[in-house]
Amino acid sequence: MASLPDRTSFWPRLWREADAALARTPTRGRVRLRTLTNLRWLAVAGQSATLFVVYFGLSWHLPILPCALAIAASVLVNGTLAVLYPPGHRLTNREATMHLAFDVLQLAFLLYFTGGIENPFALMFLAPVVIAAATLNLGNTLLLAGLALGSISLIAVAHKPLPWDGTGDALNLPPLYLGGIWSSLVIGIGFTSIYAWRIASESARMQAGLAATQLALSREHRLASLGALATAAAHELGTPLGTIAVVARELERSLPAGTPESDDAKLLRAEAERCRTILTRLARPDEEGLRQTDHLPLGALLDEIASPYRSDEVAITVELAPGVEPKAWRVPELVHGLGNLVSNAADFAQSKVWIRAQWDEVDLRVTVEDNGPGFAAEILERIGEPYVTTRPGSYALGETELSPDDAFTGQQGMGLGFFIAKTLLERTGGRVRARNRETGGARVSVRWPRGAVDGENPPAAQG
Repeated sequence: MASLPDRTSFWPRLWREADAALARTPTRGRVRLRTLTNLRWLAVAGQSATLFVVYFGLSWHLPILPCALAIAASVLVNGTLAVLYPPGHRLTNREATMHLAFDVLQLAFLLYFTGGIENPFALMFLAPVVIAAATLNLGNTLLLAGLALGSISLIAVAHKPLPWDGTGDALNLPPLYLGGIWSSLVIGIGFTSIYAWRIASESARMQAGLAATQLALSREHRLASLGALATAAAHELGTPLGTIAVVARELERSLPAGTPESDDAKLLRAEAERCRTILTRLARPDEEGLRQTDHLPLGALLDEIASPYRSDEVAITVELAPGVEPKAWRVPELVHGLGNLVSNAADFAQSKVWIRAQWDEVDLRVTVEDNGPGFAAEILERIGEPYVTTRPGSYALGETELSPDDAFTGQQGMGLGFFIAKTLLERTGGRVRARNRETGGARVSVRWPRGAVDGENPPAAQG
């Protein structure tokens, strides 16, 4: 009998499975060594070309030897790394931070001999910090940003003159203008690093949430496959079990009554009949329960989804619009998507949850409402994103953001349930909208075009 899985224990198991899956993936910050060395080669090429044009092309005086030594240091580091490590070697956060710190110091050394922050190429301080923000954790990013800001401040007050027009005269910029350059570099590093880190963090959270969603859907499809396999096995095993029963009956008749051999033959026949009865129930699940993809009246499907969450504290009512009731396909995406919405409503409701279904010629709508506190104002616009939550318990009300590393350390308040429900329902062609009721409580509505979940064929997964 294929019945609705126990979702009260399903989601905690999902968190543990998702946690294990994410643990097997590379952690944020493990970048390839080749990526950083290629960027360093690009910097070496640009620095060498600039040095050649200024010294030989424009014939401007600059300390060529210290500048050449700074560029040679980068070449030496890249050559040593190429010998010691394979091209695909991945760096830890600490190793990547050390490589980027070298690039910052090399650039500071080069700019010290060529005008400090008066040199237009001081803008290149942004590159290592932005790379760190996009690939490393927050601590290492802040460390590298601090190193860059310290280097900028140092060469702003202590540096060799900026090479200028070949006459040997130094370019003297007003202190106010130099202060503006310093401020722009500091603000630029701060803004770009924060922006890059935020974008990378959002991407990491989204990937982790999608991984958890895929785990949920994969598990339900495995359950559906097991049901089909059980039905096929019942048909295949029916014939040999029938033969065993016939032979056992003949043996029972041919043996003297009351003998141990006759009792064994009788037991063999009884067990064979028992196996055939079990296989008959597996082969005909419609007589004992519902198959994973039955075509059910919408009210019956919604009532089945709501059943595990009914309790003495919270009453769940299914209300249908008047008219001819449509039939919907009982697919895993629909069952678990709506089930999670009902579960959330039951968790927050004071005493009542309403599941309302309406339909017309254009679309079919299912709305889940409760008389709880509703969605917090600060997350209402972001509801549906992974790791956005207002659940009390592990996280206080109003803490709307969790990191992927923190999200799987508990089983409640992780902000993934609504995201998974929304993703699963959108795979069936639905559109999910969350808002608060005027009289208090939350309202989540799902809208499908007619035929998406109530057509002749089960909905195909999208996206």
